[in-house]
Amino acid sequence: MLFSPYRLGALTLPNRIVMPPMTRSRAGDGNVATPLMAAYYAQRAGAGLIVSEGTQISPQGQGYAWTPGIHDPAQIAGWRTVTDAVHAAGGRIFAQLWHVGRVSHTALQPDGGAPVSSSALQAEGVKVFVDAQGTGPQGGVGEMVQHSMPRALKIEEIPGIVRDYAQAARNAIEAGFDGVELHGANGYLINQFIDSQANQRTDGYGGPLQNRLRFLREVTEAVAAEVGADRVGVRLAPLTTLQGAVDDTPQATYLAAAHVLDSIGVGYLHIAEADWDDAPVMPVALKEALRMIYRGTLIYAGKYTVERAEEALAKGWADLIGFGRPFIANPDLPLRLQQGLALNAPDKATFFGGAEAGFTDYPIAEVVEA
Repeated sequence: MLFSPYRLGALTLPNRIVMPPMTRSRAGDGNVATPLMAAYYAQRAGAGLIVSEGTQISPQGQGYAWTPGIHDPAQIAGWRTVTDAVHAAGGRIFAQLWHVGRVSHTALQPDGGAPVSSSALQAEGVKVFVDAQGTGPQGGVGEMVQHSMPRALKIEEIPGIVRDYAQAARNAIEAGFDGVELHGANGYLINQFIDSQANQRTDGYGGPLQNRLRFLREVTEAVAAEVGADRVGVRLAPLTTLQGAVDDTPQATYLAAAHVLDSIGVGYLHIAEADWDDAPVMPVALKEALRMIYRGTLIYAGKYTVERAEEALAKGWADLIGFGRPFIANPDLPLRLQQGLALNAPDKATFFGGAEAGFTDYPIAEVVEA
């Protein structure tokens, strides 16, 4: 398998650091990845693996302003500049493929249509980032607004979305990505099918757990058939309730999901732990159960410190650790962690939209010779 060397225990923490997906909303016209984005990712090529920001598989899959797509030739070409830059810097990069489902707004949808979901349920208080003033990403002036009321997908529409995922995966490989990660977490479309309180369907995609896992299984199988299962990762968030997606029995649900993904043979699972204040702690027993059920590479992310990361690796819960926000302000994060150097503080005002400021202008540390 693509990530099997990480299971051998010979690599140090800096080699096991993943840069997880982080939306930065800086795509250009037509939601095309830009040379500035290529510079941003290449700066961070010291990560053992980069997972790109969420990249919509179709116009319908978009939920935020200025996020990149991977569904047309210009977008494929734009991403090629990014992957070429990362590879030239010695890095490895996967594309995170997402369809946000209901977490969108009519202003972002084709022909102003309603977003789609497993069910016609609106998550109150869940907001999306829109370009209300039409200034574009360079201005960095957007607005957070309540997501629009979604409509439930008709059962005959679902195969088309599965095909969109498969085509996007094929496009990602054409664009030079080393593989793809399916976003099955954080309340987006796949998650909206999985979690019991987000899925009120009464057909073959709703009700019993195996039905609610059907969309995940069909998407993953289709993508694996296109690019090879070892080039596919899946991100899950067993205990988070982001974007209003809540499951009544999350441990049972996500252990079952892990079993499905193990049977398909995907290269890795990327587990997003809840990382907000007073968030539920993921029980050790659940991590141990995931390790027993899923036989591939396990990545964990969620406010990890060096100490927590080393514990997870030493105890075998994880093979790789994702450090998210620290990578925003520290393009050389693996070096800084290895040498115990101070970390730059990120500027939250420049997280979404804008140009170089807060994106590619953070300082690089001087190497300390041994």
